[in-house]
Amino acid sequence: MKPEDVGLSEELQFFKTKNGVKGVPRVTYTTICKCDNFSLCIFFLPSGGVIPLHNHPGMTVFNKLLLGSMHIKSYDWADPIDSSNASSAPSHLRLANVKADGILTAPCNSSVLYPTTGGNIHAFTARTPSAILDVIGPPYSKEDGRDCSYYKEFPYSAFSSGETCPGIEDGKSYGWLEEIDMPENSQMDGIEYLGPQVMETSSC
Repeated sequence: MKPEDVGLSEELQFFKTKNGVKGVPRVTYTTICKCDNFSLCIFFLPSGGVIPLHNHPGMTVFNKLLLGSMHIKSYDWADPIDSSNASSAPSHLRLANVKADGILTAPCNSSVLYPTTGGNIHAFTARTPSAILDVIGPPYSKEDGRDCSYYKEFPYSAFSSGETCPGIEDGKSYGWLEEIDMPENSQMDGIEYLGPQVMETSSC
């Protein structure tokens, strides 16, 4: 997938605006296609815009950064044996394994996250105006038990009492996650999709 496949270009004014807006930058999204099996959306993040730490329960998600540069932080829940070794944290915190913590700049490869692996819990922070394509299957559905949860992260050392981080020998990095209410900066504005239309050849 390339930006032009969905009607985007670096020449659009949104991507030329390098300075962040005043206040909390609002993220915008547009839905290209949605059915019972999957949804296809684009998220537009102004410079400094954030999609806070959230999950995709029971879903497989393909992410493709189409334009811009952003920081990504992602986690998977730690194995039970690792969690049992970390008993000093409050009970409302849960141990998670850091899967990614770095910068993505378009053009770049797609990433895939699965229901329990690949960084199912993730957050994005735009370094420049950015557009990211998401293919989510199946889509969020509160009725079917696929509601979105949000998290606050804490470094492992905050509750380690000086203990060695479990799994450190195999190069893993850990943190603590606390489930929280929907953050204020998670509010998004929806806009109409005006790019090339999806042609349905069969029922999705």
